[in-house]
Amino acid sequence: MREKFGQALKKLRIKKGLTLRQTCRIANYDPSNWSKIERGKMPPPSDEKTLRKWSKVLKISKEKEVQEFVDEANLAQGIIPRDILSQDNVVDFLPAFFRTLRNKKPTKKEINQLIKLIKDV
Repeated sequence: MREKFGQALKKLRIKKGLTLRQTCRIANYDPSNWSKIERGKMPPPSDEKTLRKWSKVLKISKEKEVQEFVDEANLAQGIIPRDILSQDNVVDFLPAFFRTLRNKKPTKKEINQLIKLIKDV
C-alpha cells in the first residue's frame, strides 16, 4: 500500500535532518500549512513549480525521484499527472483502464489498441 504523501513528506524531511521551521524558511512556505499537509489535513500544492522547489529543499536530486515526488503529490490530490494527460494516445485509453479497475472487462478492440500503444512506446 502506498504511503500517504504527508507521511512520506515528513519522513523525508526528518531523514534529511530538517525541522519543520527550517524547511519552511528555506521553502518560503507557511509552517502551519506544511504541518497540515504532513498530517493529511490539507492536500499538497498542485503547482509543479512549488513541488519541484520542495524537492530541492528536501535534497531530492535525481530527476526520476523528483518526478516521483511530483507524481505522488498529484495522486494525493486525485489528479492525473499533466504529462500523462498531454499524451492523447494515452488519455484515449484511460476510460478502458478505469473500467478494468472497476472489474469491467475491456473490449477485444481496446485490448488490441492498448497492446499497440505499449509496443509503440
